[in-house]
Amino acid sequence: MRALKVRRMHRCGCADCQRHPYSQAAEQHRAINRVLVSLDERNRRRFIGLLAIQWGRRQITRLAMITGLSRNTIRRGKREIEHPSVRNNRGIRQPGAGRPPVEKNSRAF
Repeated sequence: MRALKVRRMHRCGCADCQRHPYSQAAEQHRAINRVLVSLDERNRRRFIGLLAIQWGRRQITRLAMITGLSRNTIRRGKREIEHPSVRNNRGIRQPGAGRPPVEKNSRAF
């Protein structure tokens, strides 16, 4: 049985958080990242997609910097929120799914 990977909270790299780490904006960014840690892949994508819709146009890059998610992931989440009737073939990956660790593929280990 594989152990679940523990997600670490992303540290925002925006200029506001760097200059004023205790500002209201920095607190909001930390709160967003605290929520993201507890969500699975699909819900993380949808939550950030919802924020992108609420914050308005041209905020995807800003959200990518705050959360550490790629812009394509945020766009996809936004699309899923805006068009819920479109069936998505991709689900949630099982724990441990994805690429095997390098140690497993290498004969040196």
